[in-house]
Amino acid sequence: MSNEILNLYSMKKLTVLSIVLFAGIGTTIIINGCATSQAVAAKSGAQLWGENCLRCHNAPAPADYSDAQWETIGMHMKLRANLTDDETKKIVAFFKSAN
Repeated sequence: MSNEILNLYSMKKLTVLSIVLFAGIGTTIIINGCATSQAVAAKSGAQLWGENCLRCHNAPAPADYSDAQWETIGMHMKLRANLTDDETKKIVAFFKSAN
């Protein structure tokens, strides 16, 4: 009988610990996700381009590609470089504005 009580107590402790752990992880993900979004929102397309694109590429002139081509390049690089929608839009807008 005492083993059953001990097992029930352990199960309750484990359940409470799991709930607290998942709540903490969820809160951290939400806070970090918002911080990243705010950091991206504060940056210009030129800044994002410098941070994300110049790591692997030489700097192309905006006139090297048309606006439609920049859109296609943006979609492709969003997947390849794991860019967010906001980052991609700002970088493409930067190239279009300089085109």
